[in-house]
Amino acid sequence: MAERKPFDWRLIAAWTILLAVSVAARSYVEMANQAKIGRPIGLDHALAIELTSHVVVAALLPALYWLHRRWPIGDSLRTVTIHVAAVVPFSIAHTVGMAALRLLWFSAILGTDYSFPLTPDRLAYEFAKDIVSYGMLSAGVLALRYLLDRMPQRANVAPQPVVRQEPAPAPVPEPPAGAPAPSSPPLAERFAVRKRGREIMVEMTDIDWVEASGNYAVLHVGGETLEIRSSLSKLEGELDPRRFVRVHKSYLVNVTRITEVTPWVSGDWRIRLQDGAEVNLSRRYRQRFESLVPVKS
Repeated sequence: MAERKPFDWRLIAAWTILLAVSVAARSYVEMANQAKIGRPIGLDHALAIELTSHVVVAALLPALYWLHRRWPIGDSLRTVTIHVAAVVPFSIAHTVGMAALRLLWFSAILGTDYSFPLTPDRLAYEFAKDIVSYGMLSAGVLALRYLLDRMPQRANVAPQPVVRQEPAPAPVPEPPAGAPAPSSPPLAERFAVRKRGREIMVEMTDIDWVEASGNYAVLHVGGETLEIRSSLSKLEGELDPRRFVRVHKSYLVNVTRITEVTPWVSGDWRIRLQDGAEVNLSRRYRQRFESLVPVKS
């Protein structure tokens, strides 16, 4: 039976440690820089400056994870372009949020003078730093995903019943010539998925597309995502091959949900689905795809 993937609290722990180390290091650097120009500041002042920046970064991390799940950065040239463009709203949100928190802390709470003018020069300066920050955060997202997928969480697994070994059955004689071939077992039409402590039934025909996520497969069903413990290859064998087709090492799609197929780069194609998602059709899987969905050019 499929299970919904539990939330991985190790992710929060890892980012908490990384951001805490960054706050400490940057606070030390800020104190050293201010001392060099003859305006020394205390540790509390430096911590306040860096904490306001890192709090906004932490608030933006869920959006960054959503971007990387929706448009994986190595998927195509288009996804790389999307992430390059995403640096602009990321920098604006980071700078404005950081300025608001600092003014709140220094001016409203402590009652001290503090100025953070959002001039074009200041925005350009912060944008240059945020290009590096976005790249480092993206590297952290990908690195943590890689590491945590290879270190599965401990889980309380119910003991499995002991199955008594039966003697091997006698060989079945081959049917006589002309006899109809035995039919393959019918494919499942639905299966149960655990969601919020209860089992819900998912119709196979309701699945729009499926993506691989480490040891799990993510089902996209009517705008909702459900994660089950299964490899994409195993799940592919359980779905109707007349309806579901592998289009990429990381994607399965329901051909009845496809709205558009367009040429992309390096011989790949791009598939748009009814829910607005776009996935790559790799050259490796194109022949099988066109056997179900002939592409007329």
